[in-house]
Amino acid sequence: MPADFWTYAFLCVSAFFAGVMNSVAGGGTLLTFPALTALLTPAMANATSTVALLPGSFAGALGYRKELWECRRFVARMIGPSIVGGFLGAWLVGKNQDTFATLVPWLILTAAVLFVVQAPLSKWVKKRAAVEGAQPEHHEPNGVTQTLVISFQFLVAVYGGYFGAGIGILMLSALGFMGVGDIHRMNAVKTFLAASINAASVVVFVRDGLVNWECAGVMAVAAILGGYIGARVARRLPARYVRYSVIVIGFGLSAYYFVKKFA
Repeated sequence: MPADFWTYAFLCVSAFFAGVMNSVAGGGTLLTFPALTALLTPAMANATSTVALLPGSFAGALGYRKELWECRRFVARMIGPSIVGGFLGAWLVGKNQDTFATLVPWLILTAAVLFVVQAPLSKWVKKRAAVEGAQPEHHEPNGVTQTLVISFQFLVAVYGGYFGAGIGILMLSALGFMGVGDIHRMNAVKTFLAASINAASVVVFVRDGLVNWECAGVMAVAAILGGYIGARVARRLPARYVRYSVIVIGFGLSAYYFVKKFA
């Protein structure tokens, strides 16, 4: 348990920069999770990190309320599988914490790989959005496509409830395929659904007693501040620089946890 000023300061710094990263390029979990594993079990670190970053997720979703209203019918279809998947993923963490600890290096490696493919994927998404130029109310995919995308969203939500780093990238790929609209609408839907997945997982984590509230409280404040500053920085700093940092951090942490676990 954290007990001194420097421990709290360390957690706040990690949460602050996680908030900045989430606003600019995503991947904040790759900072808060390892910081917390220095103090807590991997399962508790994962749960506490999710709680700490949740307020910033909802703040981001609130900022997209206009675009969300324009996509309301699509969001209504996707909210169910997002919440159910988030519940299931979080439940799996509490069900077998030893398995989660064993999978940590692989989960971080997966997140790092997702950020590697983010750049080409983002270009494809923007290009498709520009070509489609579709309003969600006027672009109704067929039943098979809807079923596939909803199923994919459910799987993304399970991963999000279990660990979560990189879920925004996965969702953007599906949203681009669906032709939801321009990049702002896609970001709005992605942000809201990610917040919903995290909220569902938090309910399970709280029920299972996996949250360290002392850590989560101070980190949440720092993450909100970092998110606000990150939003301002994002207008001046190319997101690719932050993404490169996330990739380096992700592969470095993955290597560290692989050595720690299997060496």
